Amino acid sequence: MIGLVEGANRQKTPNEIALTILLAVLTIVFLPVVVVLQPFGHYAGATVSVVILVSLLVCLIPTTIGALLSAIGIAGMDRLVQRNVLAMSGRAVEAAGDVQTLLLDKTGTITLGNRMTSGFFPVGRHTEQELADTAQLASLADETSEGRSIVVLAKERFGIRERELTGDHTFVPFTATTRMSGLDVDGREIRKGAAESVKAWSTAQGGTPPPELDEVVDDIARAGSTPLTVADGPEIIGVIELKDVVKQGIQEKFAEMRGMGIRTVMITGDNPLTAAAIAQEAGVDDYLAEATPETKMELIRSEQEGGKLVAMTGDGTNDAPALAQADVGVAMNTGTTAAKEAGNMVDLDSNPTKLIDVVEIGKQLLITRGSLTTFSIANDVAKYFAIIPVIFIATYPQLKSLNVMHLHSQTSAVLSAVIFNALIIVALIPLALRGVKFRPASAAAILRRNVWIYGVGGIILPFFGIKLIDLIITALHAY
Repeated sequence: MIGLVEGANRQKTPNEIALTILLAVLTIVFLPVVVVLQPFGHYAGATVSVVILVSLLVCLIPTTIGALLSAIGIAGMDRLVQRNVLAMSGRAVEAAGDVQTLLLDKTGTITLGNRMTSGFFPVGRHTEQELADTAQLASLADETSEGRSIVVLAKERFGIRERELTGDHTFVPFTATTRMSGLDVDGREIRKGAAESVKAWSTAQGGTPPPELDEVVDDIARAGSTPLTVADGPEIIGVIELKDVVKQGIQEKFAEMRGMGIRTVMITGDNPLTAAAIAQEAGVDDYLAEATPETKMELIRSEQEGGKLVAMTGDGTNDAPALAQADVGVAMNTGTTAAKEAGNMVDLDSNPTKLIDVVEIGKQLLITRGSLTTFSIANDVAKYFAIIPVIFIATYPQLKSLNVMHLHSQTSAVLSAVIFNALIIVALIPLALRGVKFRPASAAAILRRNVWIYGVGGIILPFFGIKLIDLIITALHAY
């Protein structure tokens, strides 16, 4: 019941508004035509019964697409459920089909997401073993795959075993604001994180960053890896290299999106050099480096101000404002309550790549609606020109040439059209539920395909269908 109320009260998308207006216009156009047939027929000496007029009205108003709209929407929601994605509203599915900008997290979406430590690069007078020892201390409370890999590599290379902390110590968690994490223990303040953040922290402690630090960080970043700078108090010890791998086949996915007119933007906390290297390898259209909740919001708003619909994924409390601002916000099921409440979809599998699938399902829903709308309009126009001449042939024999279908009589013509109308709705329900097959293409290519297959087909099919039913009715004397 809540879903029905929500569906009735929700704000309509531009596609729904346009379709509603189209159906209203067609109804307004057809209704006067049918209404004036009676007085015109009476004036001309022709007899048109009320039953025929009502039947004709039922045949000519756009009933086909009106009857299928609900089926198309329900099918789109069902396809999302099959992918383990829950949509909070039908509007979210509609908006997904109109998305023009796709914001994707780098880690776990574009890359495999299991960044591993591959090297220690000391700076100044410090040694690699000293850097490994300090980095391991800073990572003792870091349960991420990156943090665990630092501990493991320090053990493998230098035999530095994970230590039990005694005495007073405080773990410093990573935040999007500080972009650092670490440990305060025995008077030492150890930090690891983004180079600029650690440099600023070290300078604030009275230290001076080594001159070669920027060169080491840039070399790691240009290779597409993520540099993490480590400091022990005011002293910067060195840089850790984290390597990640771009997912296989992701470039083709982005090429398909580009072909549909969708702009892809990679969101990452990495520095601009690393972001640029990964973006080029993955084939995204743009990237946002050193991203914060504020910069994400600014990006979404700037895209929306340009008239574009935006989709993004997120799982943290910091992502909640951006998820709420985006037209399609997919929250991970493993994410925070704030993120799930802010988004209008929830991915039960917590797979950020699902955002691409969500957009494809939304596109398929709109393509299906467009195809069946084209067929419905063409179908109604064909019936209009097929039936009207038959009604006045008895009074105006000269109209016989317009009776291209050679229908038997007024009654059989209208009865055939009514039966055809009922059958075509039933026949199109499976297509509405299954959906028109999705093929990544531009709007112009989709429009051409709709016109040729569903437009021309919608005109031809009624001529054959109504004629066949008329022959059966005539043969059975059922009129």
